[in-house]
Amino acid sequence: MTDTRRRVKVYTLNEDRQWDDRGTGHVSSGYVERLKGMSLLVRAESDGSLLLESKISPNTAYQKQQDTLIVWSEAENYDLALSFQEKAGCDEIWEKICQVQGKDPSVDITQDLVDESEEERFDDMSSPGLELPPCELNRLEEVAELVASSLPSPLRREKLALALENEGYIKKLFELFHVCEDLENLEGLHHLYEIIKGIFLLNRTALFEVMFSEDCIMDVIGCLEHDPSLPQPRKHREFLTKTAKFKEVIPISDPELKQKIHQTYRVQYIQDMVLPTPSVFEENMLSTLHSFIFFNKVEIVGMLQDDEKFLTDLFAQLTDEATDDDKRHELVNFLKEFCAFSQTLQPQNRDAFFKTLSNMGILPALEVILGMDDVHVRSAATDIFSYLVEYNPSMVREFVMQEAQQNDDDILLINLIIEHMICDTDPELGGAVQLMGLLRTLVDPENMLATANKTEKTEFLSFFYKHCMHVLTAPLLANTTEEKPSKGEATTHHDDFQTSQLLALILELLTFCVEHHTYHIKNYIINKDILRRVLVLMASKHAFLALCALRFMRKIIGLKDEFYNRYIMRNFLFEPVVKAFLNNGSRYNLMNSAIIEMFEYIRVEDVKSLTAHVIENYWKALEDVDYVQTFKGLKLRYEQQRERQDNPKLDSMRSILRNHRYRRDARTLEDEEEMWFNTDEDDLEDGEAVVPPSDKMKSDEDLMDPISKFMERKKLKETEEKEVLQKANVTGRQSPNFKLSFSSGTKPNLTSQSSASNHPGSPGSPGSPGSPGSPGSPGSVAKSTPQSAAITTKVLYQCEEQVAKSTDKEKNSMKMEHDVKIDVPLDRTTSGVMCEESRKGGLVGLVDYPDDDDEDDDEDEDDVDNKEESPPLSKKSRLAS
Repeated sequence: MTDTRRRVKVYTLNEDRQWDDRGTGHVSSGYVERLKGMSLLVRAESDGSLLLESKISPNTAYQKQQDTLIVWSEAENYDLALSFQEKAGCDEIWEKICQVQGKDPSVDITQDLVDESEEERFDDMSSPGLELPPCELNRLEEVAELVASSLPSPLRREKLALALENEGYIKKLFELFHVCEDLENLEGLHHLYEIIKGIFLLNRTALFEVMFSEDCIMDVIGCLEHDPSLPQPRKHREFLTKTAKFKEVIPISDPELKQKIHQTYRVQYIQDMVLPTPSVFEENMLSTLHSFIFFNKVEIVGMLQDDEKFLTDLFAQLTDEATDDDKRHELVNFLKEFCAFSQTLQPQNRDAFFKTLSNMGILPALEVILGMDDVHVRSAATDIFSYLVEYNPSMVREFVMQEAQQNDDDILLINLIIEHMICDTDPELGGAVQLMGLLRTLVDPENMLATANKTEKTEFLSFFYKHCMHVLTAPLLANTTEEKPSKGEATTHHDDFQTSQLLALILELLTFCVEHHTYHIKNYIINKDILRRVLVLMASKHAFLALCALRFMRKIIGLKDEFYNRYIMRNFLFEPVVKAFLNNGSRYNLMNSAIIEMFEYIRVEDVKSLTAHVIENYWKALEDVDYVQTFKGLKLRYEQQRERQDNPKLDSMRSILRNHRYRRDARTLEDEEEMWFNTDEDDLEDGEAVVPPSDKMKSDEDLMDPISKFMERKKLKETEEKEVLQKANVTGRQSPNFKLSFSSGTKPNLTSQSSASNHPGSPGSPGSPGSPGSPGSPGSVAKSTPQSAAITTKVLYQCEEQVAKSTDKEKNSMKMEHDVKIDVPLDRTTSGVMCEESRKGGLVGLVDYPDDDDEDDDEDEDDVDNKEESPPLSKKSRLAS
């Protein structure tokens, strides 16, 4: 077989028994190796991708409907359909299918043999078809039993359908129906009801085309009026012929289109009103009826779109001022039904539909209609506008912005929508709620497009806040007093229920703008003082309106924007909230919880400016609230904040602890302790000191623990030097032990047992002493910072008591081991004092400079003064004692 390509649409039946459009492409048939058989292939016309690949199974039932449709089921709940653009293409593919299955192409359905039993196979071989009883009045009961018995079996259903088609049996049944009605033969009418109902369940398009033809459809409805389960027959035909009227607001010149509209309406009526509700087992049997209606609707919309004269006349009469009100009302209702009708279409068809309406000028026409006084016409126009906004909001925005360049603000389409929302006369504001939803869709940045040439969000929001926002907020400003809430007398001018509902809708939209718009709404709120006016509504007697006002403020605070915060503090806008909280008293309700949640958010998020403002201005009013800890927690936050402001060093210290900037590596501490314990104590008895290598090598790093540093400084300031030296151990950071030795030697000697190249006396080693051969040489001190800095010295040092004027040079030595940390401020003066002490056999040691240390100058000077007032010899005498 050669591949033939025909343009088709691929449909699948969803769970709601509606057909979903899977795309448009070209169909062909050919052998597919993977599927091991002849298959139907549909490739998309846009990109050539494979839309459908279905093997033509010998046991699958294919149906040909309306000359351009082929429908079949691939699985139990997976129905497929191909809708051909041309009848010739459908016929060609149908011949291919019948050729594979060995069927005659003249049939409209191939047999389904999946579920047939062996008995049915034998019957099929023995009898070529099903023989129907003669269509006579006394044989109706036999016909009804035959139809009922054939429904359970797919094979018997197929044979029955073929028999009904070939013999013209359905029209003969309708002739008997008229006879029974004339004779008032109820039994015969009841049998005819069961027969026609069974024919519907055969689910055959060919039978539907006969039954729904112009000369038969009313007889079908008449047969279904006589339900045996009802005491009296229904009067469906009377309703369709006398009550239901077909109005042509614009004359339809195409007779085929007119007939299709009548047929679709009546078939829809049969499905919805006449046929009994199908059982679970019968529901799938009516899938062809659903398909018949669906494709009829698609065809009607297509025919109306193609009739340019019809749509041109429609919009011309809609906008013509000479058109009378009744006529315009009918035109608008027709357009509304037309748009509602399009909602059943698939996305591709719906796109084409709305593009056609847009090109015909539907938006300018709606603008004219919305400006009319007729409430019913405006309501229908609002429904049409909602279809357009839901379909393509960008199209509506573009029209509105172009319109603003030519017209005044008062007659803009979007301002007309806002005015209709404000002026809704419904006590429940049903129309206003619908319009507010449309406005919300239009101002939602999520559905705005951003292209290379322009940004729709920026352009439309700038337009909206310039031309429309003042119209939206007018009721809010008009219904709140000019008095500031701080005076405590703020009330609403009109606090009735309907006005409160309208203000709640406006506040809901403004809250949405605060959340999704940035500088536009911020500038508007601050410049127009909107929040102050909104908080006036906190005094409303309607709790829902007060909560809307509170929600608006909560959304602003949730942004944590300092521009908003300064605006709130400058105008004392927490006052109406606090007053509402106090007026609510001890009642545990939504107002109470919402206000507490707002203050709790400020506390948890630590919004410093608002915390300080609330405590400084409203603490006296809130301090007695103890059933929640929110306000006490706010006070604690405020006190911590003030403490940090008064003592910035403490704040910086906490910041250091949070960032772990000066945390000492635990492995370094372990290495130093191991070095200390491995040191031979005999080496220390002749006055030598051990300096850990890590302390030498880290002169450019901070080797102190911030907590220890802070505590040691505090202790040194609070206690006297004597009390510090009397303690055996000083609490501080973990560090190796050091030995403090007193000897009577004449030469102070500081020796390091560290590895690396830091030998005693080397010029580059920080804190190294002088050469051992030169008595009294001062140890060289490492680089000093220009400002005062607190340093922690970890030294193994030797304090020497020299006995003057001793002729026999007898030496009295005392040894004591002690762990010492000395925290002294070091500046140029201190450096001099230390050098002087080392010359006198005093303090020689290794000093570490922290990288980033903020100590104040006053404490440094006090420590230096203390050093200068305590001579080294006096200090040594006290140590010796």
